[in-house]
Amino acid sequence: MSVSRYLPLARGILLGAALAMASTAALAQKREFSFAYDQPKNSGYGIGAEMFNKKLGELSKGTLSINQYPGAQLGTEAQTLQKVQTGDIDFVMLSTANASTAQPESGVFSIHFIFRNEAHAIKVLGDPTVIAAMKELYAAKMKGAHMLGLGSQGLRHMYGKKPVEKVADIKGAKVRVQATVTEDTLFPAYGAQVVHMPFGEVYTSLQTGVVDMAENGINNYLVNKHYEPAPVLSLTEHEANNAALFVSDKVWSSLTDEQKKWVQAAADEVSRNEPAAAFKLEHEAQAKLEKIGVKVVKTVDKSGFAQISKPIQDKLASDLGPHAVKVLGLVRNIQ
Repeated sequence: MSVSRYLPLARGILLGAALAMASTAALAQKREFSFAYDQPKNSGYGIGAEMFNKKLGELSKGTLSINQYPGAQLGTEAQTLQKVQTGDIDFVMLSTANASTAQPESGVFSIHFIFRNEAHAIKVLGDPTVIAAMKELYAAKMKGAHMLGLGSQGLRHMYGKKPVEKVADIKGAKVRVQATVTEDTLFPAYGAQVVHMPFGEVYTSLQTGVVDMAENGINNYLVNKHYEPAPVLSLTEHEANNAALFVSDKVWSSLTDEQKKWVQAAADEVSRNEPAAAFKLEHEAQAKLEKIGVKVVKTVDKSGFAQISKPIQDKLASDLGPHAVKVLGLVRNIQ
């Protein structure tokens, strides 16, 4: 057989090998990251994760994506924050209140009545200056992970078996709160007793009377069925339910400069668009709750709460540290 007859076969083998190598290289470049949060997928966190994944997929042309672990599958917020710092989880979205376990100054975002309304909260969370200041705040103390963006689960409200129409209504009540210096200062100032526990224990604690009340966003109250043991929701709007998105330094350092830009751009998408979507979810959740017969108290006299919290705001920020003071100033100045 002449050499020329072997050429097409050789070319075919070489082409096949080249295609196989190209395919292997493409597969090697594809990466899927873990993305954890402690709420169900139909929550503000879930909306944020979807936005992040969609943008990341678009920018990376499908080479980078996330695998979501909702509903505290990988642990409580405090645990997932530790795991993202050790590199055992790649991305985590959690409340800025619970992030105060790693950086206490994060508690500045939990100070009561510094967010005037929904529109103000949405503006603050998408503001580049605020985002930069919060990144600095975490970088000052947090090791192993860093903040990429901000998010929301609406404003926080109080719920239990009785309505809260004024500050005197929570006097002596055992209220489950997030474990921050902010909560531990403000709730006792209103006359309440604070109780700390992981979010997953709140339902049973309300049921058994370990706590009289809890406080959270409306959608979280709905999807976690807290209305069953606590059928009265009082719209106190005392605090913003802010969140932050973190990436582990282990993942970050493994990315190319281009990939880092994609990841940051995906996080920017969350900061820009998730808060408004989360508030829309809050409105829808309220309508569902009213439809199933939950008592929603819309006429809360917030003046008593605000009066007590106002002189405490600056002292709290000052006690937390210089980054907290800076962030509080920025929040107040956004119109």
